[in-house]
Amino acid sequence: MTAAVKTRIIRIGNSHGIRIPKVMLQQVGLADEVEVEAQAGQLVIRPLRVVRQGWEDRFAEMRATGDDQLVEEETLTLTTWEASEWQW
Repeated sequence: MTAAVKTRIIRIGNSHGIRIPKVMLQQVGLADEVEVEAQAGQLVIRPLRVVRQGWEDRFAEMRATGDDQLVEEETLTLTTWEASEWQW
């Protein structure tokens, strides 16, 4: 783990920023885009979460192990509402 370092807040246009040493970015896996959140007097910077990241690989694994079947049997019986109200 890298020791804490002192840095300055610098002005960038109408915003402000800090310089983070490359070794620290590599150590925690930060790249081009991050999420920044204010929590109890501190800023938390974390890697950007990509929604559904890795799903394709997980589905392929499920397919390979036969774990991609429906949990319940499909039913062809319509409910009363579906039969009378729903427009197909």
